[in-house]
Amino acid sequence: MTPAAVGLPSILTIEDDPVLGAYVHEQLGRSGFQVTWCRNGQQGLQLARAQAFDLVLMDILLPGLDGLSILTHLRQSHAMPVILMSALGAEADRISGFRLGADDYLPKPFSMVELCVRIEAILRRVALDRRPEPPRASVPEHARVLHFDDERCDVSCQDQWAGLTRSEYRLLETLHRNAEEVLSKAFLYQQVLQRGYAPHDRSLDMHVSQIRRKLKAIGYIEREVRTVWGKGYVLSGHDEGL
Repeated sequence: MTPAAVGLPSILTIEDDPVLGAYVHEQLGRSGFQVTWCRNGQQGLQLARAQAFDLVLMDILLPGLDGLSILTHLRQSHAMPVILMSALGAEADRISGFRLGADDYLPKPFSMVELCVRIEAILRRVALDRRPEPPRASVPEHARVLHFDDERCDVSCQDQWAGLTRSEYRLLETLHRNAEEVLSKAFLYQQVLQRGYAPHDRSLDMHVSQIRRKLKAIGYIEREVRTVWGKGYVLSGHDEGL
């Protein structure tokens, strides 16, 4: 395990492969990150709970405690961004990761350029989430059903919190600011995920699916994230013409 220094963005890497772990540790360090690397899932969970990392990068298959279990425990008390990586590559693993609150998923093998770009995009989103926003326009009292908390990066309805991830919150907040307007996938990938859209990339679809499920669970029914086939997504209170 290599401890992280103070100052630059701090990343916790949990990877049991000694060759890949050492390579990622070295390359991320050269890219300007402070990296703590450990090879055991249980130890990784303890470190993630004990220190304020800016991001956690971890494999799914780990000794001691697997990555999905670590993510489950983390999301009970921590909102730090998490990128999962795995050689499995199965859609079921990606879906499980997003459902448990992962912010991104990177299948092995991957390039360090792509990994750094995804890390930087997530850190930019976190920084934007923490910036104060101008007051939103006044809306009729009967429409104030969904309440946005920028500090918590979550929404509530009737005093119930949805439990959104940062990526899900930013996506929903973007759709909310542009309610009744269809936003293209390409726009949302750039605006929310801060990377280009590729037809095979299902990340946005999975985030939308989780938002729908979580809003339904807290009883929010005024508006819904709807798919406009061939165009994108819209937060709408009706489905006429969609």
